[in-house]
Amino acid sequence: MYLTQFEINPARRGARLLLSSPHRMHGAVLAAFTPEERQPTETGRILWRVDRTEHRCLLYIVSPHRPDLAHLVEQAGWPSKVTWRTGDYRRLLDRLVAGQQWAFRLTANPVYNPRNGAAGRRGPRYGHVTQTQQQEWLLKQAEKYGFEVSKADESPDLVVRDRQVRRFKRDDRQVTISTATFDGRLTVTDPDALRFALTRGIGPAKGYGCGLLTLAR
Repeated sequence: MYLTQFEINPARRGARLLLSSPHRMHGAVLAAFTPEERQPTETGRILWRVDRTEHRCLLYIVSPHRPDLAHLVEQAGWPSKVTWRTGDYRRLLDRLVAGQQWAFRLTANPVYNPRNGAAGRRGPRYGHVTQTQQQEWLLKQAEKYGFEVSKADESPDLVVRDRQVRRFKRDDRQVTISTATFDGRLTVTDPDALRFALTRGIGPAKGYGCGLLTLAR
């Protein structure tokens, strides 16, 4: 597995087009791999996320194969500079042990599937839209994926930000997803389950830049 960081140049028209549409960005990410490399493997799948700050715009990619982002440099980077770096993700994955604490970030599509009728079948997905709902969604995901959100003054050490509803075109139809970014600290409870989350993502809409969990000291 590999972790790649690519710096986007928002001043370029191509970059603005990609940033305006998760569907376009998804296509640009996939173009960094051959058709065979785009398929999930036993070790993981392609995940991506865009992080924006006041001064930088960064694209993160986790993938089973090393990407070639030369096309993105031409479209959305600085052609005369080295604007991406790729590292061996196994170095971090192999270091995970129970009890470790890490800072984390996750942009996700928090949803729920209400049961429909007497048969108890799952109905359509609906997006959680309030901050409380989105926080509770993450705490439930943590139980499944091998970590717990650390506490600060008896409350989760967690910030929910950049809450938005994104609408964009995919072919001839409009796609609508609700997203939120979670920043906080976690404690590892099950290293194998956490490795699964780091390499396969959390929640739906992974093709649209959701689900990539990253850790930092």
